[in-house]
Amino acid sequence: MSLTSGAGTDQARVPPEVIETRDPRTDTLLAVVPDQPAHEVRSAVARARAVAPVWAAAGPRQRRDHLLAVRDRLIDRAELLTETIVAETGKQPAEALTTELMAVCETIEWYARNAERVLADRAVAPGTLAHKRAWVRHEPLGVVGVISPWNYPFTLSMTPLVSALFAGNAVVLKPSEVTPTVGLAIAELFDDDRWGNLVQVVTGGGATGEALVRSGVDKVVFTGSVATGKRVMAAAADTLTPVLLELGGKDPMIVCADADVERAARGAVWGAFQNSGQTCMSVERVYVERAVADEFIRRVVVLTGDIRHGGSGGDIGSMTFAPQVDVVEAHLADAVGKGARVLVGGSRIERRGLWFEPTVVVDVDHRMDLMTEETFGPVLPIMVVDDAEEALRLANDSRYGLNSSVWTGDRARGEDLAARIQAGNVCINDCIVSYAICGLPFGGVKESGIGRVHGPEGLLEFTATKSVMAPRFAVPREPWWFPVPRHLDRLAVLGMRLRFRRRRVRSSHS
Repeated sequence: MSLTSGAGTDQARVPPEVIETRDPRTDTLLAVVPDQPAHEVRSAVARARAVAPVWAAAGPRQRRDHLLAVRDRLIDRAELLTETIVAETGKQPAEALTTELMAVCETIEWYARNAERVLADRAVAPGTLAHKRAWVRHEPLGVVGVISPWNYPFTLSMTPLVSALFAGNAVVLKPSEVTPTVGLAIAELFDDDRWGNLVQVVTGGGATGEALVRSGVDKVVFTGSVATGKRVMAAAADTLTPVLLELGGKDPMIVCADADVERAARGAVWGAFQNSGQTCMSVERVYVERAVADEFIRRVVVLTGDIRHGGSGGDIGSMTFAPQVDVVEAHLADAVGKGARVLVGGSRIERRGLWFEPTVVVDVDHRMDLMTEETFGPVLPIMVVDDAEEALRLANDSRYGLNSSVWTGDRARGEDLAARIQAGNVCINDCIVSYAICGLPFGGVKESGIGRVHGPEGLLEFTATKSVMAPRFAVPREPWWFPVPRHLDRLAVLGMRLRFRRRRVRSSHS
């Protein structure tokens, strides 16, 4: 078995013992990094494990101060980090700054303000055992292994990484083999005399990722394709290592007849083509009510034609991963072969590198891969439906359930549709940006993943929950200990009736 960290598709391990990383805009060589074997991965985990107890004992405030210093280092190196991200991914600099660097700063800021509160011991009412005290503790796991993807190599490495650190763990990161120098830049952010082994970075392909899963780490975080995520989970099951999986989606957008059509069209174009469509939260399929379909499609086509592709000040850059371009072409060919029409775009741009035209497709249905499988590229398929109920049924007709959006002028209707859509995340009259609210947990349902990042839930993912009970005062024995007192059964019935019968139970939120 081999595990890869590429989002969208899987890439096999390629000998020899180094990996070349190339600029997807020009196909020029950027760097050569080691394809590290299993014994080097185990050594990295051992170094992280040695420092983990000391880091855990440092407490929330010292951890906060260190991670705020890392944030400041990130800000000081913003230009260099942006250049590294852009060179390996092909995205535009403004895109890298906002969706990668600023997003990570937001995450660090939120946990700096809230981690101590979230991790604090929580008292629990003892119920019938009124002579007892009870509380919940959240303790670090130890060492967390992170296998990150190529589409957002900085954000999707740093988000689980800093969450694990705030929770008191050490981390071993295996960046995607497509974007390894971003991972090495992350290692330099944590190059600190005192905590030098706190974050270890190993580079390599699928075998390196498999070695990390099997290395004895205390939790594995994987972001990437469903197929590889299932293999990660299977490998982790051998040692019952818990996993956090974010496996992408086929994210639907529902446009109701009472929506602001201009805003919805602009949202669809941005949500579909931002980062050249290589976003797990991208708008991957649209269901628009017939009453406004013609106007919506007309505006989408015009707006798509206006997108500036690459160059200084461009809106979007190149694609990142050559096999993903093949997937885009295959999905389009399948759709056209089954009756779909391409209204704009539809092919590679004839220049060196991985450039693909923003593409709008209509006359689509669920017989087509374009509407059921993750395309992960700059393609926007639009399906016309009779009403919102049909749109909701089709939106839920998917093995995925990561992100979604509902567009309507009726607030109650929007919230009702949001409640019934099968997804871990829903935006009303917007798309994608919920990830930027770091207090909101992010993750999927169905085959889009297990677990959450961001918010209190994203921090507690990296802790072990311990329940503790202690006496309020000393007593020589408990009333139910052996030998069982006479008439205990009668006393128990009497106590049950006094405590529970016809008693009004009030919610803790009342």
